[in-house]
Amino acid sequence: GEKYSGLAVHLGARVASIAEPGQVLVSSTVKNLVVGSGIEFEDLGRRALKDVPGDWHLFAAKAA
Repeated sequence: GEKYSGLAVHLGARVASIAEPGQVLVSSTVKNLVVGSGIEFEDLGRRALKDVPGDWHLFAAKAA
């Protein structure tokens, strides 16, 4: 079948790869898109992600 590619796919894979089992990690982009939803996040700071340019501000979604 078809394969997905591009920076967003690569970024998502890198963020997911550093999450612990059962943990949901997101970038600041996702956090900003769900503002007002009631989802709370723990600030994990900025991190470099392999093969992704720049540092990325990451957050862990808190369990309800």
